[in-house]
Amino acid sequence: MQIQHPTAAMIARTATAQDDVTGDGTTSTVLLCGSILQQADRYCREGLHARVIVDGLELAREAVLEFLKTDFALVPDSSVDGFIHDRELLHHVALTSLRTKLDPSLADSMALRGMVLDHGARHPNMPTLVKNCHIMTANVSLEYEKTEVQSGFFYSNAEEREKLVESERKWLDERCRLIVEFKRKVCKEGESFVMINQKGIDPMSLDMFAKEGILCLRRAKRRNMERLTLACGGSPIHSLEDMEESMLGYAGKVSEVTFGDDKFTFVEDCKHPKSCTLLLQGPNKLVMDQMKDAIRDGLRAVKNAIEDAAVVPGGGAFELAAYMHLRSKVVPSTKGKAKLGVEAFAEALLIIPKTLAENSGLMSKNPHPQAEETGAPSYPSA
Repeated sequence: MQIQHPTAAMIARTATAQDDVTGDGTTSTVLLCGSILQQADRYCREGLHARVIVDGLELAREAVLEFLKTDFALVPDSSVDGFIHDRELLHHVALTSLRTKLDPSLADSMALRGMVLDHGARHPNMPTLVKNCHIMTANVSLEYEKTEVQSGFFYSNAEEREKLVESERKWLDERCRLIVEFKRKVCKEGESFVMINQKGIDPMSLDMFAKEGILCLRRAKRRNMERLTLACGGSPIHSLEDMEESMLGYAGKVSEVTFGDDKFTFVEDCKHPKSCTLLLQGPNKLVMDQMKDAIRDGLRAVKNAIEDAAVVPGGGAFELAAYMHLRSKVVPSTKGKAKLGVEAFAEALLIIPKTLAENSGLMSKNPHPQAEETGAPSYPSA
């Protein structure tokens, strides 16, 4: 979107920077910027110089940051080595971020301790559900490929052509037998074998694997292959001559699931996974995009809470507390006309609770008198 007005472009860049740094709070940032400009414009129209207002805004900003760090930020007792380890607290942080952004009816989405691949097996006789699986992530070709350089094979009769086809098939069959023998070697009773290949597998090779009860997926995406090794363990196999059991991963269950016309492969119950999958389901693309943004914001909120080892209450509580702090302590101690800039900053902070109250159907004109009666600033000491 092209923005012509210079101030509007600056606000848009501020929101972009906010999203890049923290992952959330872009709407609040735009509201605060607009409210500060509105309050400052009121004083400018009365003849106050912009430099004086800016000095007051800077004083207010520093005072609010100091108030946030020393008096208002709640540092949990479970913070160890500068990080939060309280699972329940982090759960509430994620809920706070997602509560107003996602419809609870969109409950078909799920989190899996494993992977969801966006394709299924390519042979009708392959199993669709296997348990106690050895996962082989490979990057080997199991189909006839043309040479990289210009070349050709010439024959003078049909028999020579048959021999040529035979030799090509024999080479592929030998590679498939190596995999089948490897599967028989590592699989004990009650165990299964799954092969996920980044390159192609021709139909005859798929048929050979299906007869052996091996679930095969071909042409998997590179990013999925990298995540598979993180989720299931093991390491990629690039040569069939160097296969070892230690290079295999493990999954408790691998199943093929159909959603509409699309097939997906679920790799679940991994041991100590370092990668997982969030499966989002929605009625249309707009809802899906909203869900993706909300999930991203929630994850970033949890990340920030872990790294900062501190949380603040939401719902406009901090903005109200900061407003009262500026009004009661900072404004009286500020000398000169700079206190007008502090007052402008304090009034601008009220845009957040006012907007929340308005969106909730409550009175939003003067929310701070009720907040003063309830004692919002006492939250951190509770």
